[in-house]
Amino acid sequence: MQELQRRVMFGDKEFLDISKDKALADLAKLLGLKNIPVRIEGYDISHMSGRQVVASMVVFTNGASDRAEYRKFKVSEKNDDTGNMYEVIFRRLGERNIKSWGCPDLLLIDGGKSQLSAAIKARGERGIKLPIISIAKREEEIIIHKTGSQIGMSYIEELQKSIYRDVAIYEDNDVYVVNLHPAQHNAGSHSRNLRGSDIDGDSSRDSFTKSSIATTDIVKLFQRIRDESHRFAVSYHTALKRQNQTKNQLEEIPGIGPKTRAKLLRKFGSVKKIIEADYAELQAEVGTKKANLIKRLS
Repeated sequence: MQELQRRVMFGDKEFLDISKDKALADLAKLLGLKNIPVRIEGYDISHMSGRQVVASMVVFTNGASDRAEYRKFKVSEKNDDTGNMYEVIFRRLGERNIKSWGCPDLLLIDGGKSQLSAAIKARGERGIKLPIISIAKREEEIIIHKTGSQIGMSYIEELQKSIYRDVAIYEDNDVYVVNLHPAQHNAGSHSRNLRGSDIDGDSSRDSFTKSSIATTDIVKLFQRIRDESHRFAVSYHTALKRQNQTKNQLEEIPGIGPKTRAKLLRKFGSVKKIIEADYAELQAEVGTKKANLIKRLS
């Protein structure tokens, strides 16, 4: 039964307690955490060439998504994922947000070494002790800073020295790169590699042993957090993009100046509602000529 539970890709409300608890316990062991990470926050940045830059904060409580705790951020308009991640984490760890939202047990950053370093820098400037790791975009491997991630390194170092069929670890200057699915590389889709592969069928590695942690459970947990942070960031970015496109439409109409726009916004509340308003209502507010101009957008 336990093996079957590990093989199931659980949905938000279907992540069974046995597998969930096992994943959290093994994650704590992998990262040398003193306690099981009850609150894990995942972060992702979404933008288009530095426009409509947003960030998502998704929260998993006891291994399950906690959507009431999700938050979204508007970020400075710049095409700089490293700088954007710094800004988001610095804001998240501000005193007011810590009081309102509490302090997470683990931060999971979507990005490589530079994004991880930016998050660590922001945390340091806030003077907070908090474990931070990241997931690289290409191979989707876990990246752990040797000193900055603030985790226990003993188990990571033990895994690195041993040969396991379900774990591969290598050093890249000041970070460890941890692959919990070494049989699969060069992922094409956003989270393909994190879904892992059937390494049990690889007869060429029969002489290797398995680590004492259930890597499949950790992989599933990280995959769900990463997919959620990406989905939430993209959905917010898309909403802002559509809103901006609609706003630009109204501003670009000859004859509809700032005073008219302000008057319409006071009356209808938003650009979307202005465009969707009845012709008679628009005519009453701005006259026939301007009402005709606006209705051409609908």
